[in-house]
Amino acid sequence: MKGTYLGEFEEVVLLAVAIRVGAAYGATVVGEIEQQMGRSVNLGAVHSALHRLQEKGLVTSEVGGVTAERGGRRKRLYVLTGAGRRALEEVRQLRNQMWDAIPQTAWS
Repeated sequence: MKGTYLGEFEEVVLLAVAIRVGAAYGATVVGEIEQQMGRSVNLGAVHSALHRLQEKGLVTSEVGGVTAERGGRRKRLYVLTGAGRRALEEVRQLRNQMWDAIPQTAWS
């Protein structure tokens, strides 16, 4: 495994893969991010992030079946691995810890 450091965009892509359980491929990940975050996302950037996440062992992929809607082309489906789930949990815990460490006076 290459490492578990997640950049912000990689974290968002990994979260989208987790949300799309079993149906995560480039276009659905883009759609999920755009729906959840209200921000436009480039398909090429998502594919690059998915490739990096796979190199890090945080997702696995397999080629799905042929579909008529894609003109007979196959989809590469991505699935969160155990390491990916743990990486997301670690990021969540770290963010919560940092949020909890902000003193009330910081909001005044």
